[in-house]
Amino acid sequence: MSIVLQGSTSGSVTLQEPAVAGSTVLTLPAVTGTVLTDTSPKAGNVIQVVSTHFTSSFSTTSTSLVDITNFNVVITPTATSSKILVIVNINHANESTGGYSNGFCVLRNGTAVGNGTLGTGSSPNFMIVNAPYAGNSAGVAVGQFLDSPSSTSALTYKVQTQCQSGTGTVWINRTGNLNGGTRPDQGGFTSAITVMEIAA
Repeated sequence: MSIVLQGSTSGSVTLQEPAVAGSTVLTLPAVTGTVLTDTSPKAGNVIQVVSTHFTSSFSTTSTSLVDITNFNVVITPTATSSKILVIVNINHANESTGGYSNGFCVLRNGTAVGNGTLGTGSSPNFMIVNAPYAGNSAGVAVGQFLDSPSSTSALTYKVQTQCQSGTGTVWINRTGNLNGGTRPDQGGFTSAITVMEIAA
């Protein structure tokens, strides 16, 4: 049985019972306020979460930023005022003899976001970390930031990487000596990007 509440001047609100067996109790709070719905969230509420779990391995010797193939996530905000919380977790190593650093850059629809502004490097970086090298174990790069895209169109967040020196190789989700390696810290890792739409 549905209950229809008539508006004071026009319109109505219908309370529709769920199509389930048994009894369900909905207890209303004894306070004044606004009922939270998917179209009127409070500031700070998480509206949606999208994540990609990257399990493949990737490598490059490029000293300029290049895409980590298939390491991206797409989210479509419900309001232009929404913020997007971006969380990145990358397992990586550098196959070299010098322990070079690996740089990582996050892009939204092809534009770098969340990067520092005081660096003197040739490329903007969201994170740059000293990578474990050669036969050593992989390291992890973790970062997050709150983006303000001001959009309700589909947004693609992806990660690019670069090597400090052309004599090294950036490895994602494994180390350079994976073949024959028996240690659990030499390969088979995963990386992830998680994006959350936050109501403003």
